[in-house]
Amino acid sequence: MSVDEAIEAKNKGNEAFKANDWPKAIEYYTKAIELNDKEPSFYTNRAQASGANIKLEAYGYTIADATKAIELDPSFVKAYYRRAVANTAVLRHADAIHDWKIVVKKCPSDKVAKAQFEACQKTVKRDAFLKAIEVADAPSAAVGLDVDGMVVEKEYDGMKLEKEMTQEFIDDMIQRFKDGKKLHRKYVFQIILAVKDIVYKEPTMVEVQIKKDHELTVCGDTHGQFFDLLEIFRLNGFPTATHSYLFNGDFVDRGSWSTEIALLLYSYKWLFPSAFFLNRGNHETDDMNRMYGFEGECKAKYNERVFKLFSESFSALPLATLIGDKFLTLHGGLFSDDAITLDDIRKLNRHNQRQPGQAGLMMEMLWTDPQTQPGRGPSKRGVGLQFGPDVTKRFCEKNGLEAVIRSHEVRMEGYEVEHDGRCITGTICTSTRARTFADTREVFSAPKYCDSTENKGAYINIGPELKLEFHKFDAVPHPPIKPMAYANNGLMGMM
Repeated sequence: MSVDEAIEAKNKGNEAFKANDWPKAIEYYTKAIELNDKEPSFYTNRAQASGANIKLEAYGYTIADATKAIELDPSFVKAYYRRAVANTAVLRHADAIHDWKIVVKKCPSDKVAKAQFEACQKTVKRDAFLKAIEVADAPSAAVGLDVDGMVVEKEYDGMKLEKEMTQEFIDDMIQRFKDGKKLHRKYVFQIILAVKDIVYKEPTMVEVQIKKDHELTVCGDTHGQFFDLLEIFRLNGFPTATHSYLFNGDFVDRGSWSTEIALLLYSYKWLFPSAFFLNRGNHETDDMNRMYGFEGECKAKYNERVFKLFSESFSALPLATLIGDKFLTLHGGLFSDDAITLDDIRKLNRHNQRQPGQAGLMMEMLWTDPQTQPGRGPSKRGVGLQFGPDVTKRFCEKNGLEAVIRSHEVRMEGYEVEHDGRCITGTICTSTRARTFADTREVFSAPKYCDSTENKGAYINIGPELKLEFHKFDAVPHPPIKPMAYANNGLMGMM
């Protein structure tokens, strides 16, 4: 195996990278490494391809490759840079700050690195401060909030919200959002507080039976893509008492209409509390919201208290929905222990742990991903783990399930049926109705994810027969506001 062959493979990888064909670039860089595993630049190139592809979000792989490059050449600045970016993306700021410091020392004129180093320092200090003042039973942000006493100014041109949600108010709200207008803060507080109370009383795993002449639509990540959410409703029908919807987490962050999506979904939850369902995703968490835009968006469009109330409501959301005793729907995936059963999910007291942390049942339900190889493996994200088809098969057989339906990952065709039909993964929005498999299935409902990935969206419709009917759709135009407009320090541009 010659050095020239390895360089040729690397050059082909560079060409694929320039063409934004990251999977092909990774393939060529991997070939170069196989031909010459002592060249650190091959690892940093592959690390960049893994981190640059928002579809892959393979920051764990980026960290591993950058670390290998540093082992081969401890003075290789680019490797420290790549690892710092990846650790920042997965919120490991304490690890990132070490690498940023090295990059700044070796490249003092690099303004981007210097800015990221300073931002990372601020984040570490902020996190330490928040931890220091954290109180186990801290009072709710609703304490002292006199919603009833809030005055809606005469010049407010929207429909009034009384004590109960109405379809008329929702219709008016949708039009306001399409026109670039906001809700009055009084109504925002009313909606969040009402839904927080509703979802808090629901079990950790909601169990749904689909009645005769009813239908349930399952949707995956929407990530602040409000106009694509409206496209789902246009194509598939708006929620009603007989046409239920389940949104499987990651309503917010990345896209720049996250408050609009959250308020619309919450309004439907308030209107149809027994026919509209919301699972928590890994982006309904404080750390992700601070980094990927939702906190900044709440503050920019409303105020900090709105974010704090949303945060409390997110921690109250159920973690899974069992559909017809056959389909377990949760945002991430399966577990590190084969002994886990549906009863363990039922017994999990999610109210004792507001944030998922780095380990445990809640973290795995929000973060894990499937892999093609049997068994379990390290997470490509750097958080959680990956589980193979044998893990999915054992879990489904043990719990009498046909399949696990999940989101959490982009799929270019909107959804993918994996693990011999027992695992379904979906891109933006899914619904469930008319075809049965027996494996993992994913559904993702955000087409053209972050305006950078040419994926379709999908949703699944499910009727009383518990058969799955998949529907794909394309992204629709939206106003000229970029993704991550409210994110922390322009992380999107850095990746």
